[in-house]
Amino acid sequence: MLVRLAPGTSVAGVFTRSATRAAPVLDCEAKLALAATPGAGAAILVNSGNANAFTGANGASAVAEICAAVASAVDVPESRVYTASTGVIGERLPVDRITAAIGTLADTLSPTGIEQAAQAIMTTDTFAKGSQVQVDLPGGPVQIAGIAKGSGMIQPNMATMLAFVFTDAALPAGVLQALLNGAVDRSFNCITIDSDTSTSDTVLLFASGEGGDHRAPETASDRGPDH
Repeated sequence: MLVRLAPGTSVAGVFTRSATRAAPVLDCEAKLALAATPGAGAAILVNSGNANAFTGANGASAVAEICAAVASAVDVPESRVYTASTGVIGERLPVDRITAAIGTLADTLSPTGIEQAAQAIMTTDTFAKGSQVQVDLPGGPVQIAGIAKGSGMIQPNMATMLAFVFTDAALPAGVLQALLNGAVDRSFNCITIDSDTSTSDTVLLFASGEGGDHRAPETASDRGPDH
């Protein structure tokens, strides 16, 4: 799954608290600690079938190679490319297979591709998971859409899954992070199925600001992320 976000998008994330966090989790945590380049776009690349966990230096180099390829394909800084992986633990990620597909993914990005994106991140899931809602605020409507995967290894802090949420609201990263922390505490951190905590739990929240100035809702854009 490849998602390209509009320039100026704010990003927030919450991750597993496991001491054995997968390479993509460590990379995302490090990037979110950096000051964002003003006006920069962003992207997400997610693979299923291989978690890129317990892979040591090879796992870190795999993430770096994928991020470089995505950055080149969709013209965003490498520091703004986020990855997530889900699947088998302890096996090397087949980087060449992933990077070989990035050009095709970039060429077929579509603002209506969210259903395909939800299907692409499934592993043992029996159906794709997604939701979309419009929230009417005093300054105008805000769109929120999210997709997730996860059916086993569900345990609080966080419940084991990958989730990606998108909104066209205009929110700075600090506010976005506070909102996400509170939402995860009331949702993912309240779920248990089999008491197993994963290496790869990731929730990323993106706010494009493309909904326009809420003080002038008639100027709002309906453009969202391309999946």
